[in-house]
Amino acid sequence: MTITARPTWVTTAVRPDQPDAVSLLREYMTEMVVRYHRRPALPGEVDAALAELPSDDLTAPSGLLLLAHHGDALAGCAGLRWQPGWAELTRVFVRPEHRGAGGGSALLAAVEERARAAGADRIRLDTRNDLVEARALYARHDYLEIPAYSQGPYAEHWFEKRLR
Repeated sequence: MTITARPTWVTTAVRPDQPDAVSLLREYMTEMVVRYHRRPALPGEVDAALAELPSDDLTAPSGLLLLAHHGDALAGCAGLRWQPGWAELTRVFVRPEHRGAGGGSALLAAVEERARAAGADRIRLDTRNDLVEARALYARHDYLEIPAYSQGPYAEHWFEKRLR
C-alpha cells in the first residue's frame, strides 16, 4: 500500500505590493465584486473596488498580510490591521481549487498566532450576508457575532474572538 502525503499549509508575511500578493488580492476583490453584484465584473469595476478598499496598510506598522501556500501552490491570503489592543481580520481568501483542504483554518490559526504575539487580546471582523461560507468558517473557529463596531459600506455581520 502506498501512502501519499497530503500537501501542508505554510503562511508567510509579505508586503501587499509584492507580485503574488497583488495577484491574490485582485482575485479576492474580483470574487467580492462578482458575488456582491451576482454577475460578472464590468470593466474597471475591480480596479475601482481595489481603490475604494485598499490593502496598502497591511504592512508594518499598521498591519500584516499573510500568503498561504498549499504545498508548492500559492493558495490564499489573510490580513490583519492593528488597532489599540486588538486586531481586525480582513482579506481572508482561498483560491477555489484549494477550498475544502483546510486553508481557511490554516489562515485563521496563523493570524491568531500573529495577533497574540503582537499583544492583541481579540480579533474582530466584519463581513457580508452573501459570504455564508466565511461566516460558517468563523463560527466553526469560535468567532462570535457581536454588535456593529464599524460602519463599512459592506459590513452586515460583525464577529469577535477573544485570544486570551
